[in-house]
Amino acid sequence: MTQEDDVPYPLDAAAVRSWCGLALEALGRERERIDAINVYPVADGDTGTNLYLTLESAARAVEAAFDGHTSAGTAPCLADAIGAMAHGALIGARGNSGTIVAQLLRGMTEVLAATDGSADALRRALRRAAASTYEAVAHPVEGTVLTVATAAADAAERAAAGAAGAAEVARAAHEGARTALQATPGQLAVLGRAGVVDAGGCGLVALLGALADALSGEVSATPVAVRADAPLPEAAGCEVADGAVADGRGDPEGPAFEVIYLLEAGDAAVARLRTRLDGLGDSLVVVGGDGLWNVHVHVDDAGAAVEAGIEAGRPYRVRITHFGGASRTKEPAMTARAVVAVVPGAGLAGLCAEAGAMPVAVRPGEPPASGELVQAIRQAHAREVMLLPNDPDLRHTAAAAAEQARTEGVRVALIPTRAAVQGIAALAVHEPGRSFDEDVVAMTAAAGATRYAELAVAERQSWTMAGVCQAGDVLGLIDGDVVVIGSDLTRTAMTVLDRMLSAGGEMVTLVLGADAPGALAERLERHVRERHLAVDTVVYEGGQHAAPLLIGVE
Repeated sequence: MTQEDDVPYPLDAAAVRSWCGLALEALGRERERIDAINVYPVADGDTGTNLYLTLESAARAVEAAFDGHTSAGTAPCLADAIGAMAHGALIGARGNSGTIVAQLLRGMTEVLAATDGSADALRRALRRAAASTYEAVAHPVEGTVLTVATAAADAAERAAAGAAGAAEVARAAHEGARTALQATPGQLAVLGRAGVVDAGGCGLVALLGALADALSGEVSATPVAVRADAPLPEAAGCEVADGAVADGRGDPEGPAFEVIYLLEAGDAAVARLRTRLDGLGDSLVVVGGDGLWNVHVHVDDAGAAVEAGIEAGRPYRVRITHFGGASRTKEPAMTARAVVAVVPGAGLAGLCAEAGAMPVAVRPGEPPASGELVQAIRQAHAREVMLLPNDPDLRHTAAAAAEQARTEGVRVALIPTRAAVQGIAALAVHEPGRSFDEDVVAMTAAAGATRYAELAVAERQSWTMAGVCQAGDVLGLIDGDVVVIGSDLTRTAMTVLDRMLSAGGEMVTLVLGADAPGALAERLERHVRERHLAVDTVVYEGGQHAAPLLIGVE
């Protein structure tokens, strides 16, 4: 009889699927308690929610992998399942803790994908997972989820040495993590002062408990202890600076923004990006590999963090959260009012962030779900929120998100913006100092007074309101309808501008996509100046995934 014969449930694809389900249930039970103890690195009260959303993405990916194999009449192997779990966590990672957990799962995948799921393989996978987190975090701090992961790997080593099965190794790792979690208030000053354990470590304990349950078949719903009687950090020899561990990283109040995005880039570009972002802020975590990365950083200049990603490769799913002045030792401050805007492309995300809005950046064909918009509204930490969908196809999704947020006590106004340039116009007149209703009226009026156009390239032959277009033709759309078909982007844009300005206008807004010709903006500005007197032009960079050219006329 082999060692694996004694394991109630083998570490295989089915076990990974069960692990995902149990982890999601555990984090669902714990998310509010984990949110409540979230004081490091920023006390923004969302670690439990971020971990839940990260695992939710992982679970969806695993289910999709199983569905794909079922359709093909095959069965998924361990490599398929654990790979899907890690990839799902990577693309759906939220916050500092979610990003680190995504890296943990990737580290486990590097080992388990090439094994039969033995006890020794699980032991090595947990060790690789712990080591990979230190590689991903720019400035590792003990007393956090990193410490808990290392303790879990140490416990797994000891269990595996005793010829235990995978279930026993997983249970030992869980117990080792629980013990380490209780010691975190004595290792990190901000935890000791608050009298709580590390929130990210708390989530990892729940995750490892779910793994042990999946392999042993003994499901336990015992809550993770979130408080511990540990010595204060001073007694443990930890230097304290205004409630935060003094590590030379600057103002304990911390940067103003959390910036997260997925990035398609090579290893060399990501290495340069790490250096660039490390100089811009803190809490830098970059995870992933094989051309796809999840980037997380806290900065004061959100636009610069996004621009650094654009220089490195193709950033998308950009999420920028304003901490609202929350310090690292206080509850997140509720602001009176905030703006949440859906935008195409990372460049516009940085622009909106600089204007004081919380952007939700999307790629073509990947519209946000209502739940993602609800989460963005929550992360705004505001009593009143203006929601700008900037796309007619998102009207119902945005309306559902607004309704859900209202049930949670947030006053939400849906500004009927149908294009990004209308959102820019609305942001330009946004004034938090006036009443909410007056601000809504002003923003709605500005959006409504802005005609919008878009230049796109036809992908195939089709009928349009302007006639038949061929693949590769340049299409000029005004207010969503094709009105011009041309062969040259610049000349087609000039024709569109002339049509829009024939009805009058005072301001032209040009948003350039990453693939727009280099001299396009200069030529269009000159055209407007020569053909339409007293009309001003302003130019913005839309970045990757934006259309070649967006036009707004006010």
